[in-house]
Amino acid sequence: MLGGLAWMVWPWKPGAVSTARPALPPAPVIEDEKVVFSRYAGSTACAECHAEAAAQWAQSHHGLAERPLTDAMDKAAFAPARTFEHGTQKSEIRMRDGHPEVVTAGFDGKVEPYPIARVIGHDPIRQFLVASPGGRWQTLEATYDPHRNEWFDVFGNEDRKAGEWGHWTGRGMTWNTMCASCHNTRPRKNYDAATDTFRTTMAGPSVGCESCHGPMKAHTDWRRQHGPGAQPDPTLTKLTRDQVFDTCGSCHARRSELTGDFFPGEHFTDHYALSVVDESDLYYADGQIRDEDYEFGSLHSSKMHAAGVRCVDCHQPHTGKILMPGNALCVRCHSGGAPLPGITKPAPVIDPVAHSHHGAESTGAQCVSCHMPITTYMQRHPRHDHGFTIPDPLLTQTLGIPNACNRCHTDKDAAWSLAAVEQWYGEKMNRPSRQRAQTIAAARRGEASGRDGLLALVSDPATAPYWQASATRLLERWLGEPRVVSALVKATIHPSPIVRAAAARTLEPVIPQRPDVRQMVGNLVTDGDRSVRTSAAWALRETLPLDTPAMAELQHQLAHNADQPIGQMQLAAFATARRDPASALSHYRKAVEWDPNSPPIRHDYAVALSLAGQSAEALAQLQACVRLDPNNAEYHYNLGLAWNETGRPDQTTVELQRAVALDPHLAPAWYNLGLAQHAAGGSAAALISLQRGENAAPDDPRLPYARATILAQLGRTAEARAAARRALTIQPGFPAAQQLLRTLED
Repeated sequence: MLGGLAWMVWPWKPGAVSTARPALPPAPVIEDEKVVFSRYAGSTACAECHAEAAAQWAQSHHGLAERPLTDAMDKAAFAPARTFEHGTQKSEIRMRDGHPEVVTAGFDGKVEPYPIARVIGHDPIRQFLVASPGGRWQTLEATYDPHRNEWFDVFGNEDRKAGEWGHWTGRGMTWNTMCASCHNTRPRKNYDAATDTFRTTMAGPSVGCESCHGPMKAHTDWRRQHGPGAQPDPTLTKLTRDQVFDTCGSCHARRSELTGDFFPGEHFTDHYALSVVDESDLYYADGQIRDEDYEFGSLHSSKMHAAGVRCVDCHQPHTGKILMPGNALCVRCHSGGAPLPGITKPAPVIDPVAHSHHGAESTGAQCVSCHMPITTYMQRHPRHDHGFTIPDPLLTQTLGIPNACNRCHTDKDAAWSLAAVEQWYGEKMNRPSRQRAQTIAAARRGEASGRDGLLALVSDPATAPYWQASATRLLERWLGEPRVVSALVKATIHPSPIVRAAAARTLEPVIPQRPDVRQMVGNLVTDGDRSVRTSAAWALRETLPLDTPAMAELQHQLAHNADQPIGQMQLAAFATARRDPASALSHYRKAVEWDPNSPPIRHDYAVALSLAGQSAEALAQLQACVRLDPNNAEYHYNLGLAWNETGRPDQTTVELQRAVALDPHLAPAWYNLGLAQHAAGGSAAALISLQRGENAAPDDPRLPYARATILAQLGRTAEARAAARRALTIQPGFPAAQQLLRTLED
C-alpha cells in the first residue's frame, strides 16, 4: 500500500567559479612528483634577489603557516609545565628531556604523552602535530594562544572522544588530508587505499614563495646566468588578476578537491569544487558565513567581486596585511575618484559618518564593522566576512539571520535596530539582497514562493553567477515541474562554469526519463572546465563509459578523496550506479566505521541495505539516524517506510506523523501517511493528510488521485470525480486517474 522506500543517495556537491574555455582536454595527467618538484627552487633562492619581499613574507602568517618548533618561538608554550581542563578531560603540557610533549587522551581514549613534531599556524592560535602510524600526522585539540600564553581546547566544550571522526585522533584532524594542502608548497597527499596509509611529500615546507608564484627554478637559473639586470626573462609569465584570485582561493575557500595538484596559473575550477549557499547550513540565506567558510566564496557572492575587486586590491601580498588602515582602504574607491586598475565599475561615493549615522571615532562608523562582521572560529580566531553584506534586522526578526547592528548593540533587540535603519534609510532597506535572502529561505522551507524567486534569479542576467548557481542547486526539490527542468537545461549553457556544474548535478534525477536532458548534460562531459566535466560524469555515472576522459577525471577525484568517509560515500554511490552492490556495501560500511556519528552516512548505508533486501539492517541504521538527528523529518519519513517494509504499520504511522510535524511541506510523508491511515481504517484522517500533502505539493497528481480512490470507496462519488479530474488537470493522460474517472462515470 505504501510502495517502495523513497530513497535518495546523499548528493555529491562539487561546484566552482571561472570563465568558459575550449573544450575536451585529455584525461588527467598527474605528473611524477620528482619531475614536478625538480622545477621548484625554494624560498631561499628567491631571497637572493627579492630580499625585501622575502623579509616581509618570512614574518607573515603565510611564511609561518607550518614550521619546526624553536626555543625562541615555542619554549614559552611548554615551560614551565602546566595542565588545563577541557570538558571531562585534563591535559598536561610539558618539556621532557628538552623535547615538548602533550599528555592527553589519545587513541582508544588512553592518556599518554605525545611528542610534538611540528607547529601549524602562528597568530592568533598555534596547533601542534603528532606523528602517527600509517604516515599520518594528527592535529592536537590542545591549542596554544600566544597572546594570553594560555592553552585551550580548539573544540571548546564539545568534549570529543576517541572514535569520533572529529576527535584529534580521527580522520577529521588528519594533517595529510585536512591541513597539508594549504600549509605547504605543492604537497602530494599520496594516499594508498589498499593499506590505508599516506606517503605525503611536498615541493617545500610552509607556504613559500612558489605557493603563490608557481615553480621558479627555471627563473632562478636564468637570473643566475644572465644577472639581475637582464630583461626580459623568457621563463616568466605574469599571472592575471583572476589567476592570482584563483591562487588565493585554492586555500581560502570552502571547497572539495578534484585533483590534489593545484598550482598558480591554473583555474580554480580545474582543481576544486566551490561550496555555495544551498540547502545546507554552511551559509545563512543572505550569504553571511555560518560554518567555517573562509573568504573566497563570500567574496565571489559580493557586489565587490562583480565590480572587479580582487584580494590584492586590499591586501599586501607578501605580508597579507591590509594596504591602508581603517576606512582609508574603503574610501580609496568610495570617494568619487577614478576606479583602481582592474576594477570595472565605479563605486558609489560614501561619507562613512553620514552613511553610518555613527560618530567619526566610533566602531559603528568603520565600514568593516557593518559590512564585514566578525565571526570567531576555533574558539579564538576572529575572521571578517568577505561577503560585504548589508545589515538587515528584518531578516533577524523573520529568519534568524544575524545582523551587524546587534553584534555591537548586544543590549538591544532586532526591533530596535530595525526601527533605526528604517528611519535612516527608509525604502532603501527593501533592496534586492533582502528579497534574495527571503527567496532562499522560502526555498529551503519548500515554499512555492521560493521556487518562483529562484527561477527569477536563474533567468536574470544581472544576477551574479554565484547566486545563479545557488538558485540552480536549490531548485532540485521542484524537478517534477517542466518549467523548472527547462530553466535548468538552459543553465547547462550558462557562461559561468559554476552554474553549468550546478545544473548538471541538479538535473541528475530526471536524466533517466528525459532523453533531451540527458543530451544536454552529456554535452558537458567535454566542457572546458574540469568541475563541469566531472559534475556531468557524476550525473551520468550509471552509463557513461569508463574509458571516456571525463570518467577518468571523475575516478581520479574519487580515488583522491577515498581516505575520508565522504569519499567512501561517493565510491559507494558510484558502485551502486555501476551495479556493483557488494562494493557499495563495503564502502558504506567503511564510511560508517570511520564516522559512526554521521546520520547522512548511516542513511545512505540504509539505502544500500534496503536495495540489497536487508530490511532489518536498514531499519537499524535508520533508527540510529533518528537517534543522532531527531529533528530531521526526512529520517523519520524513511524510518516510517522501513517499518512498513518490516511489517509494522503501527510504527509506520508514528514515524510518518513525526515527519510531517517536523516538516509540514514534506508532501511524500503526507501521501504515505494518508495511505497508512486509510489502510488502518482511518479514512477521515487519511483524507485530511492527503489534502495537506496536496497543499504542500499542488503539482503532484498522485495526491488528488489517492484522495479520489478513498472518496470512491466511501461512496462520495461527486467528490471522487472532482479529485480525479484534479489529477488529470495536473497530468493529462494519467492512466490510473483516467481509469478511475471512467469507472465513476459509468
